[in-house]
Amino acid sequence: MALDTATAPIATVGAAPPRPQPSARRGSRSSRAVVNTLLTIVALYTLMPLSWLLVNATKDNGDLFGSPGFRLGEFNLFGNIADLFAYQDGVFGRWLANSLLYSVAGALASTLISLLAGYAFATYSFRGREKLYGLVLLGILVPPTVVSLPMYLLASEAGLVNTYWAVLIPSLVNPFGVYLARVFAEAYVPHETLEAARMDGAGELRVFGSVALPMLSPAFVTIFLFTFTGSWNNFFLPLVMLNDSSLYPVGLGLFGWNAVLPQEPQLYALIVTGSLLSVVPLAVAFLTLQRHWRSGLTAGAVK
Repeated sequence: MALDTATAPIATVGAAPPRPQPSARRGSRSSRAVVNTLLTIVALYTLMPLSWLLVNATKDNGDLFGSPGFRLGEFNLFGNIADLFAYQDGVFGRWLANSLLYSVAGALASTLISLLAGYAFATYSFRGREKLYGLVLLGILVPPTVVSLPMYLLASEAGLVNTYWAVLIPSLVNPFGVYLARVFAEAYVPHETLEAARMDGAGELRVFGSVALPMLSPAFVTIFLFTFTGSWNNFFLPLVMLNDSSLYPVGLGLFGWNAVLPQEPQLYALIVTGSLLSVVPLAVAFLTLQRHWRSGLTAGAVK
């Protein structure tokens, strides 16, 4: 039978794709509008406490109680900061320094220990490895407040209560950091590269420090940020371990001032300003390290 070429469909090379129907375009726009609206609501809800701090840290005690929360009063931010650092012989500055010590030193040491442990779990094969790793993961399920009393008893036996070590030593243990370090080590550190370094005569510490650690830079930044944030916001452990106010971190110090507000109402403006300043190191850490974090997370996406 002859094929009727006049009526047969002819495929056109390079033809334009079919246009989306108007109903599909309207559905896509409405979906984007809903998603953008939800994201805007979440952003406003997240930024509202910080916005309240920014506005009210500029007020004195009179404007704090005499004007609505989000209305600007007479600008007194620098006066509040000066009064804050002068109150009680500048103890707030001491609290900030303590928080930086607990957070920076503790986070650096904890991150390095977590990377070493995660690298060992990912690289070496030894008897009981998975059982030991499962025991480490069980530590993630234990709330820190549950172990605070046993740690206090241990610190009391060792004579570390009311010292910097009572807060620093417990922060070195980070089961979640070990978990992240193993995940990153399995994804970022090829075993062939390690074997090549060993064949060149490098020892295990040299292999880790010169070969594996540079590859684990995104893991280092990620674990450091998590640990730094957790240490900076740590409240219950210093509350249990410390009695000397000169050793307090900034959060515990502001809590102590807040407890005496009925007797010393002039502290309202100082507490609000101190709360704002206590957020600044966290913001600086994230803004400084996010570039390294993003670049490291996408480094192995294309091979």
